[in-house]
Amino acid sequence: MRIALRIAKWSGLFVALLALAGIGAGLWYWYAVEPKVSGTVTLPGFDRPVEIIRDKEGVAHIFAATDTDAAAALGFVHAQDRLWQLEMNRRIAAGRLSEIVGEPGLETDRFLRTIGIRRTAEAIYRNIDAETRAQLLAYSRGVNAFIETSNAPLPPEFYVLRAPAPEPWSPVDSIGWSLMMALDLGGNLSSEIMRLRLAQSGMAMDRIGEILPPYPGEAWPRLADYTALYRGLAPETRRAAQAIRGLELGLEGVGSNNWVVSGARAESGRPLLANDPHLGLSAPALWYFARMTSPSGTVIGATLPGAPGVVLGRNERIAWGFTNTNPDVQDIYIERLDARDPAVYQAPDGWRRFETVEERIRVRGGADQVMTVRISRHGPIISDGASRGATAGAPRGYALALQWTALRPDNLTIQAAARINAARNWDEFLAAARHFHSPQQNMVYADIDGNIGFIAAGRVPVRKPENDLGGLFPAPGWDARYDWAGFIPFEQLPREFNPERGYRATANERITAEGYPHFITYEWASPHRANRINELLTARDKHSLDSFRAIQADHRSNAVREILPLLLAAPAAGQRERQVIDRLRGFDGAMAVDRAEPLVVTAWMRELTRLVYADELGPALFADYWDQRQVFMMAVLSGQGGQGAWCNRRGAAEPTTCESLISRALVLALDDLEKRYGADRAAWRWGAAHDARSEHRPFARVAQLARFFDLRVPVPGDTYTVNVNRHTIRTEAEPFVSRHGASLRALYDFADLERSLFIHSTGQSGLVSSSLYRNFSDRWARVDYIPMRTRRADIERDAIGTLTIRPR
Repeated sequence: MRIALRIAKWSGLFVALLALAGIGAGLWYWYAVEPKVSGTVTLPGFDRPVEIIRDKEGVAHIFAATDTDAAAALGFVHAQDRLWQLEMNRRIAAGRLSEIVGEPGLETDRFLRTIGIRRTAEAIYRNIDAETRAQLLAYSRGVNAFIETSNAPLPPEFYVLRAPAPEPWSPVDSIGWSLMMALDLGGNLSSEIMRLRLAQSGMAMDRIGEILPPYPGEAWPRLADYTALYRGLAPETRRAAQAIRGLELGLEGVGSNNWVVSGARAESGRPLLANDPHLGLSAPALWYFARMTSPSGTVIGATLPGAPGVVLGRNERIAWGFTNTNPDVQDIYIERLDARDPAVYQAPDGWRRFETVEERIRVRGGADQVMTVRISRHGPIISDGASRGATAGAPRGYALALQWTALRPDNLTIQAAARINAARNWDEFLAAARHFHSPQQNMVYADIDGNIGFIAAGRVPVRKPENDLGGLFPAPGWDARYDWAGFIPFEQLPREFNPERGYRATANERITAEGYPHFITYEWASPHRANRINELLTARDKHSLDSFRAIQADHRSNAVREILPLLLAAPAAGQRERQVIDRLRGFDGAMAVDRAEPLVVTAWMRELTRLVYADELGPALFADYWDQRQVFMMAVLSGQGGQGAWCNRRGAAEPTTCESLISRALVLALDDLEKRYGADRAAWRWGAAHDARSEHRPFARVAQLARFFDLRVPVPGDTYTVNVNRHTIRTEAEPFVSRHGASLRALYDFADLERSLFIHSTGQSGLVSSSLYRNFSDRWARVDYIPMRTRRADIERDAIGTLTIRPR
């Protein structure tokens, strides 16, 4: 017994020592992985000493004697704080996810290898000017200086995934990530594929034009009907759609807001500017705040880990903000193949041979995948990339090609950033914006001289007058009518300088006035946000930082306000439903976290959309394309143009009406909410269901890891509010969670630029163990900010460290 007790005693001690060792190792890692923010380091890749002061929020303030050293220092701090994010950005753009995540990364890798993000980046690098090349090389040297010299352990993702240590960064990696941003903001590819699939399913052209409606107040042009051709296409169409869907391109409600007022509309007599780009929420955030002071001047704002320069921000003289224009810069072409040789396709002037590129995808835990990419005169064949095992010799009669403005070797967007950062006035800003090709952006501008301006900078294709598909449907590639005829000249892009009204606002709505001579798109975003912003801007004569903050925080939904009377007019199915309807009669559309009404209305509309068009689309299409579709639903419920016919459900025992579906949808919605949140309706809260989810790549897909790496915070708003927080109703498990929102908010005050403010959705660090991983999250949800300061004395007062870099 004594021996057994002695063994148990020593065994217990051994286990305790192991536990202590584990805790000790964890504590050592927790401390050791943190970046060095104080002291002196000697690094390769720098020409002169550089100082980096980090303030208490983790914002890096870089002081450099040369512009290239400033770029190198930005690369260095990006690597210090966001090394895993850099690694993921590089692998996504290069189509190399499968090397670390295995089979789950294959679909994305195939698609991105097919369209050629990396190939295009390499071609662009050969064409950029010497100044931009120097900036990219310097940035890469900074990233690599950290990779080569750091003695700290790697971020935890490398160990969890057993991923190899990072390879050296290159300028092509930076250009590749800028192209991925363009892809993220280009949605026409997705809508063209949707129209094609609907036509293949047998839906008539006019019905397709209803569920994908034109901009309010407009009508579709007269379109050619190629339904017979579409129905004959191969099933790769569906697989192409799945690849695109996985990238979440073209989601309804994704966009941005910006606005600027002149001194005449400001309490201070000086301009004010606001910007909040809406993108997928990630942890860490897409953005990283930094300031750089060098011979070119001082610039501060939001940078993208992976690229040099400030994308959105200010210098000592100007500030700028972007929203997506939503231009139609992507067209799908149906290439007709030679029946005897699928390596040959038909062009207007005869038969041509595809260019081909072989791509080898290394797959962790599996065999390499070799694919042959075919490229027509329009662009890459995306129907090959979506199909496993597709080869250039597959015997199909047609193939789908993508033409996109970003996939051109003369896409010099990467040159614009440094020039915008250094611009001192409107003319220099325009000269810089001339290089901005893709994605087209609505740029608002203000300067210390009191000027304000707007330019929709970007490359937009000119379509021929005889093009009777308008970029809305895939076009026959052998018919020259559908070929692009150049691009809109920069001088003819929409612009304003010091408008008489004293302000300009954009929110992805139609930006062209009646009579504008060029086509940009038929698919502007719905005007709900834009209308609300203009309503708030014109509600008072003079504005301030506080009024701008209130506009960015506004969560009153004009979409709810316009559709709610149609819902409340339907009869209640029972006592429960009558009580809910009575409560909703006084609802003003404020989508606040502490109210139940937003949850009830949103759930009601979710069930109603299902009842209205699930039967028309069928299970497969509905699973892919179930969305809120506010403009369409308003037209249906109000009976516009006979569209109330959508409410007559197929296969129903007796005819159904919109009124009967509205009543039925409320029953289903309340049943669903009671299952999810309990029978006590007084306890329901929008914030309990509607949290903003900043998701980690790739750990958001692993529940046990997502608990630690994802960030969640209750948020107000909906898809159509100024304070946008978009939920995806097709997600059955969590239909009200927001994964798209204001990725960044910034306010600039030209009465004193040091009073300018900004915030993004997570924190500066990409290390989950750091307090700076999540320190912005709650403030972002409250629409609070941190100061955008550049005075050195103010920064040093609350600095957490100063790091001096000396050249090796």
